[in-house]
Amino acid sequence: MSDRAARVAELEAYHRDEVAVCTRCPLSEGRTQVVVGSGDLSADLMFVGEAPGYHEDAQGIPFVGASGKLLGTLLEGIGLTRDDVFVANVLKCRPPGNRDPQPAEIRECEPHLFRQVALLRPRLICTLGNFATKLLSGRPDGISRVHGHELPIRIGGHATLLYPLYHPAAALYTRSMLSTLEADFARIPGLLAGAAPDGGPAPARAEPPAPPVAVAPAAPADATAGPPPGRVESDEQLGLF
Repeated sequence: MSDRAARVAELEAYHRDEVAVCTRCPLSEGRTQVVVGSGDLSADLMFVGEAPGYHEDAQGIPFVGASGKLLGTLLEGIGLTRDDVFVANVLKCRPPGNRDPQPAEIRECEPHLFRQVALLRPRLICTLGNFATKLLSGRPDGISRVHGHELPIRIGGHATLLYPLYHPAAALYTRSMLSTLEADFARIPGLLAGAAPDGGPAPARAEPPAPPVAVAPAAPADATAGPPPGRVESDEQLGLF
């Protein structure tokens, strides 16, 4: 058995024996099921969101709502599909009312994400939104400051490249954000091609983050506009900016 095949088998076992039955925090008491992750268990490209929403909790699959559809469209724009990547969240269980993850919940759940990264060994990790970006970068900078700027990191001894992106739901909340997301996604193939292979040396230090991007305020809600301010949609998390 090859090293990659062995890691896939170990990741499958970890998902089954550890993540799917986890009761580390009180979120386990209200969940329908654990949202472990989905996609290729040997993928070189990993996406990390924030937490499951209503539909994710019901189906056990991350990003199945409106922002999940947009994620699929953005991937198609760079010649990929959901089957080509692995998608997970910081939290594996849905917070009540789709509220933001709490620090204690992140602390209890982060070992699962770190173990997924250590076994998957992706060349490139795209974080979607503030919570995933701050957790994996270990830095306090918000997504509006660091999006589109790669950062070499090391998780569990594995060198990889972190690439922060706005959460797709941000483009549903603020429609002008879509062009920013498309531009940031367009860099993924080049970053993936140049990222370190499994266990290789860390890539060169990334350039300093650019100043925050000015974002136009959302237009008033109408029959054709996106969801009103305050909540993007019933199955998505905030913490987008």
